[in-house]
Amino acid sequence: MTDGIEAVTRSALALALDAASLRQQAIANNIANANVLDYVPQRVSFDAQLADARRSMAQTGRLDTFALGQVRPHLEPALDASGLPETVKLDAQAADMARNAVHYQALVKGLSRHLSILAMAAGDGRK
Repeated sequence: MTDGIEAVTRSALALALDAASLRQQAIANNIANANVLDYVPQRVSFDAQLADARRSMAQTGRLDTFALGQVRPHLEPALDASGLPETVKLDAQAADMARNAVHYQALVKGLSRHLSILAMAAGDGRK
């Protein structure tokens, strides 16, 4: 079954909003536990799943909501190159939180516009 562009757009925006929300939670946890002994900071990752979705798109020539539905952001420990937990730098975490908040707001605005376009199309262009 071929999904319409609106379904793929909605799925992509929902996935991005989920990732931004989870990223905000991870950053908040990192800030709250910065001084806790042996705390391992967290970060959001879904690179491997996105790579699978890209491969699926390359093979089929299209991206569908099923492929996007398989991509799920998850928390993983933030480790450095040697495999040790990274140290929590509060200034970097605060900057990441601000950047993520702006990203989230842009996604919400994009979803709002997408839904407005769909509403206009459903109403035959009438307001």
